[in-house]
Amino acid sequence: MKKYIDLHLHTTASDGSFTPTKVVKNAKDLGFSAVAITDHDTLAGLEEGAKAAKEEEIEFVPGIELNTDYDDTGIHVLGYYLDYNNQNLLNKLDTLQKARYNRIKSMVYKLNHLGFEIEFKEIIDIAGDAALGRPHIAQIMLDKGYVKEWSQAFAQYIGCRGSAYVKRKKLAAQEAIQLIKSAKGVPIIAHPALIGRDELLPKLVEWGAEGFEVYHTEHDQAATQRYLEFAQQHDLLITGGSDCHGPKRKGEILLGEIKAPYKLLNEMKQLKEQLK
Repeated sequence: MKKYIDLHLHTTASDGSFTPTKVVKNAKDLGFSAVAITDHDTLAGLEEGAKAAKEEEIEFVPGIELNTDYDDTGIHVLGYYLDYNNQNLLNKLDTLQKARYNRIKSMVYKLNHLGFEIEFKEIIDIAGDAALGRPHIAQIMLDKGYVKEWSQAFAQYIGCRGSAYVKRKKLAAQEAIQLIKSAKGVPIIAHPALIGRDELLPKLVEWGAEGFEVYHTEHDQAATQRYLEFAQQHDLLITGGSDCHGPKRKGEILLGEIKAPYKLLNEMKQLKEQLK
């Protein structure tokens, strides 16, 4: 029987709409053999995810997705099998979370000046224990009837071209790759097609990226083939994931759209052993 993995899943610990437990259960119900929770700039969902995976008897891969920047280009770096007690990693993530807090506070301030009656405390309350993010603002705007759809909040107000947008603090791409390696993790470049600059791929490898997310819901057949060939030519790891955020983020769940073969995870585990 073929075994499948999804190594790119988000939860309520960042900007997903499913709890870690729900994500793991859904994956099990869909027949996956292994999953990774990769929330943005936080490890907060991993403990719950690992516990749920044990109960559901599905293999769990601890992960993270770091939002980075290089030459005004956004690059997301996935990290797998991290030592999430690594103090250097925890300190850096704490800095990023504080920056998130201040960024969301500034966006609420801008929205207030645009006439929207939103209190910062409302954002904190709806976020709960999760890292603050723009989806929490979007949810408040939807709940109050300021927008008709979640996506409208981003398009008009809090997206990069929106009137209440505030630029976020990001790690440099090279720094993120090395941060993951310092925590004994395996750095993988997420959805390279969304970077939009294939000329940067060799530089990312030079900086220490161990592979690329070849299989992704926003990669068409041509992109998948292009990154597959690049990874094979450079003897790099190949991974795959749906990038599921739940129904509130993109209007569809996505989990189950990408079923990457389990052998890719075995190859990552082999490399992980070599990196020890």
